Amino acid sequence: MAMTYPHTEIADADVPRAILPFAQHILDTYASETNKVAAIWHSFTDADLTFRPHERASTVGDILKHQVLSERRFFGEFLGAPEPPAAELLPPALSIGEVTSRYVHLARARLPTLAAATESWWLEQVPFFDVRRERIWVFWRRVLHTAHHRTQLSVYLRLMNRQVPPTYGPTADVTWQGADPTRSAEAAARR
Repeated sequence: MAMTYPHTEIADADVPRAILPFAQHILDTYASETNKVAAIWHSFTDADLTFRPHERASTVGDILKHQVLSERRFFGEFLGAPEPPAAELLPPALSIGEVTSRYVHLARARLPTLAAATESWWLEQVPFFDVRRERIWVFWRRVLHTAHHRTQLSVYLRLMNRQVPPTYGPTADVTWQGADPTRSAEAAARR
């Protein structure tokens, strides 16, 4: 089963090789998650940037800005990776195309640092808000945080009666030959 996306921002061939073979999945996952975020973001228009499903909910634009800014904080402050100054992160005029392009550019720039990371770097305990955690833990926490906001925006798309692109498999809107979602005990019992 092969998933295809209308946009692939970071192709598999563009992902550098990790010096630790064990760590290659970290780079592959980060690139894949970046592609998934971009697929969701491309599903919105600039007119959608102010949409919020509830008065206490964040707007689409707020979530996009938060994603770019918080990812810089995770990589710069918590992981200690080189990052551009925070004031240079967001495009001067927020648009879906510009913020998506900027987000992908920043993610691409992080891949060489992740590829060069040693086992001791990944396992070093670093400050994370008010606790200390291993860098590898902080990285996976970042991936989970990203998935949370991607899911938020997927719900927004559904509430706007828009097509939800696939991220980990088929959706109610997009499927393909050979897709096999697990929706029954019989499917879950397969070995």
